Amino acid sequence: MSSEIEQLCIEKGMRMTDQRRIIAKVLSEASDHPDVEEVYRRSTNIDSKISIATVYRTVRLLEEVGILERHDFRVENGENRARFELVTQVHHDHMIDIDTGAVIEFHDDEIEELQKKIAKKYGYKLIDHRMELYGVKIK
Repeated sequence: MSSEIEQLCIEKGMRMTDQRRIIAKVLSEASDHPDVEEVYRRSTNIDSKISIATVYRTVRLLEEVGILERHDFRVENGENRARFELVTQVHHDHMIDIDTGAVIEFHDDEIEELQKKIAKKYGYKLIDHRMELYGVKIK
C-alpha cells in the first residue's frame, strides 16, 4: 500500500524509485515536522543504502512540487532549522519548544479573528498569515 505522499507524487507524475518510496513513507508517517537529517536517519533504518544527498534532493523536489512545506523554525541556539510537513488545506499555526525542538500544531478561532480585525484596522483584507510561537516548557 502506498503512503499519502507517494500517492501525491504519483498523481503529479513523478517517477517513484524504491528510495523515494521509503522517504515518502517516512515523511507520511511523521508527526513531528522532521528536518532532513531526521528523515535521513529514519530512512536509513529501513534501507541503509539511502544517501543523505538522495534525501536532500527528494525533500527539495517534494517542496518544489508543492507536496511538502518548509518551515525555518528557530532552535535552542538561536539558529533556524528547516523542518518539513505535508502541505494541507487546513490552516494551523505552530508552537515550538526551543529546548527540545518539539512542534505543536494548533488552531485558535479567537486569534484568527483578532488577526482579521488588525488587518482591517489598517485598511487591509487578510489573505494569509503564518504564526510561530516559541517557548519553553513551564516546570
